[in-house]
Amino acid sequence: EADEIDEQVRITPVRQEQLQKRLGERFRELDVPLLVEWPDNRRREALLFVLEEESDARRFSIHRLAHYCLDLAELLNTTRVVPVVIFLRRANNAAQRLRLGGDRHTYLDFHYLSCALGELPYEDYRHSDNLVVQLNLPNMDYPPQHKVAVYAQAVRGLYSSNTT
Repeated sequence: EADEIDEQVRITPVRQEQLQKRLGERFRELDVPLLVEWPDNRRREALLFVLEEESDARRFSIHRLAHYCLDLAELLNTTRVVPVVIFLRRANNAAQRLRLGGDRHTYLDFHYLSCALGELPYEDYRHSDNLVVQLNLPNMDYPPQHKVAVYAQAVRGLYSSNTT
């Protein structure tokens, strides 16, 4: 979605706790909403990335994510919202799309970008120099007998980032 993100782009965290319409209402809390703004606003409007981390795919609710996105879109007066879900393990049957409608029309068609860390092969990422990737190596897919080596690689990645 944002292939032109460079050092001139401004990335701003947006409030995690959503505003309540009435006191006593349940509040929604987002993991990481980020507003991405380009220096030349005329060329490209700001984009809002709604990053949601889910450690257990069974607890994921596409309805809740849609609410988050709609609330933020209204709060920031934008239609440029990119929902992203990061599953720390496998995505195991998590709903990928929400369609609301009747017999003739679909009135809401909602889906999101997904990354299931538990489905990414550890071997493809073990030599990455990206700190976030290194720290997530234990969340990736690897044979059980390699667990100690995987954790050791993650610790080495953290250590090497602190020494540079």
